[in-house]
Amino acid sequence: MTDLPPLHLYLAAPRGFCAGVDRAIKIVELALQKWGAPVYVRHEIVHNKFVVDALRAQGAVFVEELDDCPQDRPVVFSAHGVPKAVPAEAARREMIAVDATCPLVTKVHNEAARHHENGLQMIMIGHEGHPETVGTMGQLPTGEVLLVETVADVAGLVVRDPAKLAFITQTTLSVDDTADIAAALKTRFPAINAPAHEDICYATTNRQMAVKAIAPRIDALLVIGAPNSSNSKRLVEVGSAAGCAYAQLIQRATDIDWRALEGIRSVGITAGASAPEVLVDEVIDAFRARFTTKVELVETAQENIEFKVPRILREPA
Repeated sequence: MTDLPPLHLYLAAPRGFCAGVDRAIKIVELALQKWGAPVYVRHEIVHNKFVVDALRAQGAVFVEELDDCPQDRPVVFSAHGVPKAVPAEAARREMIAVDATCPLVTKVHNEAARHHENGLQMIMIGHEGHPETVGTMGQLPTGEVLLVETVADVAGLVVRDPAKLAFITQTTLSVDDTADIAAALKTRFPAINAPAHEDICYATTNRQMAVKAIAPRIDALLVIGAPNSSNSKRLVEVGSAAGCAYAQLIQRATDIDWRALEGIRSVGITAGASAPEVLVDEVIDAFRARFTTKVELVETAQENIEFKVPRILREPA
């Protein structure tokens, strides 16, 4: 038998599920237990096909709009959050609605509402069209939240009153890129109110720091996550910016481009906040089938945060 080539796998930690994702998945599972199938979910509960398919097999039905949900079945709002008009319409239709919005996203919603009540116009750093951005901007009336995606966008902003501004951010952005945009906002609008606490969530920050720690040691980085997962795509960008010559987003082990990895000696593996650990194990097993592997855990932080599910799911049916 031919000896397999050696390979050093650096396993980033933290990686994978965060507390908000854990909570959102649990909410759908508990809703199915409480009310039976089908339970409708507006948008993918989290951005991961493996997770969504598993919940679909249990009886969850994923739709994009509230109009696609029957009035007599429960509906769950995804972890990314929804515009204010959505739960209002569900209430008007007297639907059973369960909010699985990540509490850290809700914190940003509350922050925006507080600034609005104080007469400030909001600027949001985020990605246009992402459900979290749509949901956050939808907390306030049209025109009250202006979106910027890049430093260049800051120069083109037309605001109502430069002295009455505040900014918020999407929770899943690149920490470094966001810092640059925030600095540009503060330079152009010195009176702008910054978030009292970082809007980018702990899990996004921790996963990016772990990638930065392994990037100098590896020939290639594989990020396990979905193509519509903002935090997963940011991990690829962070790896590239930290000096990793080959950084690739994959959904599963079957997506690995083995030809691109020919001749490598070290690979870093991480997973976005909505990717389950079973997919990490699958990728490690795929490498073990092709290489003599040494796996090294590189842990830069420990996470022990847990969020409670909504009270409606803790009450008897």
